[in-house]
Amino acid sequence: DILPPGPVDASVGKNVTLRTLLVDPEYTFIIWNFNDGREQSHVATVGPAGLKVNSPYLGRVSVDARSGALQLSALTTADNGDFSVSVVSAEGDTETAEIRLRVLEPVSGVTLSANLAEAVEHNSTVVLTCAAKGSFLNFTWLNGTTSVGEGTSQLTITGVLRTDLMRPISCSAANKLETEKSAPLSLPVHYGPDEVTITASDPSAFVRAGSDFNLTCATRSSPPAAVTWYQNQTLMDATGSVLPLRAVQQRPLWQQMSQYTCRAANSKTQRVVASRAVSFAVMEPVSGVQMSGPAEGAVLLAGNSSANLSCRAAAGPVSSRTWLKDGRPLAAPTDDNGRFECRLANPVSAEKAAYQMVVNFGPEAVSVSGETAVEVRDAVTLSCSAASVPPANFTWKFNGTLTDVKTSTYAIAQAVYKNTGAYMCQAHNAVTGKSAAYTHNLSVKGETPARPPASGAAAVCVCVCVCVCVCVCVCACVRACACTEVFIE
Repeated sequence: DILPPGPVDASVGKNVTLRTLLVDPEYTFIIWNFNDGREQSHVATVGPAGLKVNSPYLGRVSVDARSGALQLSALTTADNGDFSVSVVSAEGDTETAEIRLRVLEPVSGVTLSANLAEAVEHNSTVVLTCAAKGSFLNFTWLNGTTSVGEGTSQLTITGVLRTDLMRPISCSAANKLETEKSAPLSLPVHYGPDEVTITASDPSAFVRAGSDFNLTCATRSSPPAAVTWYQNQTLMDATGSVLPLRAVQQRPLWQQMSQYTCRAANSKTQRVVASRAVSFAVMEPVSGVQMSGPAEGAVLLAGNSSANLSCRAAAGPVSSRTWLKDGRPLAAPTDDNGRFECRLANPVSAEKAAYQMVVNFGPEAVSVSGETAVEVRDAVTLSCSAASVPPANFTWKFNGTLTDVKTSTYAIAQAVYKNTGAYMCQAHNAVTGKSAAYTHNLSVKGETPARPPASGAAAVCVCVCVCVCVCVCVCACVRACACTEVFIE
């Protein structure tokens, strides 16, 4: 080989030397020719008569007589092509080689364009074109900072996806001199609506009227989808991704169980997608619950009177009724006195009202509690109780004689023998007019004095004295009994 491998790159306006691999060659002629791809022309010849340069290259070309290297100055783009050298020996043998010269223009004016202003996912084919000034250009395509293609000035995306152009696209043009990048291009890709979801703020089958309940319709779409609402497949006068309850209550038959759906429409893709159905009914809450019973001041007598209790609501359908008495479920009470409640409910609310029932009865179950036997000077407290509405009035009799005690308690500060007897407590109900009594017996006993110790003769004397005293007392008691008995008769 008489030339190194090519190509040789040089810039417009600069100089270049096309070197050979010859070292002090023996030759008769060294001839340089140029071929621009259309025709071949003579450049210069070195021979016995010296250097001869063809007229188009005068002043721009020189040839090194020792190595045969060609020097070319003030390069232009017209110098792009293949330069060949032929070495003719004295014997007439010819050796020829060829090398390419590339005269490079600087890169400038890099621009990016698309065949569409906007694309539709799956339907559009996007063709991006990168244009630039310069020579021997190589193009690189970037999606954001990620390379998506290299080599050609066009990038074609068939059946474009939203992810293909999520980030701005740019291109760069480069040769061995420099690299220049285009401005980024953002091309909208319209898509959707994707799957449409409908969500209720309260998933219950019954919705309380006037509450902050709403339905939300959601989907992914570019541009954002237009949402319409339907009740039982009938278009509603409502738009937007949120359907408030007030819009539902403006519909006819809004209190009936209905199916609600939303539909999302994309004006660019021409797609319309419907959601699943959500079923519910709007219900007025129970309100204004009132309970009524016997008129205020009415006298109810146990066993003789009857009473009707009623419970009603001013608004709202009632689906269940619960009766309570004194806070507990009502179930065959033995006593009708107490606080009666009714609870009215439907699936969205509950409200209750109360009535205080007073039934007069008694007195019943009169009893007296207290001591039955005490010693002299002991305190005595007798307590009388009776079941009665209203509360009973109490009086006490002692051994059949009415006393001044008018309370439920009969008290004796220090008992004496004469307090022994029958105590009768009488309870009286002023409303029912009924009375009941209970008799309690009390016994007051004397206290036995303590005896000092004695011994010997003194003890005998004491015993004799005691015996005499006992006999005297017995006789006295016998006389006293005889006198009392006569007095009673």
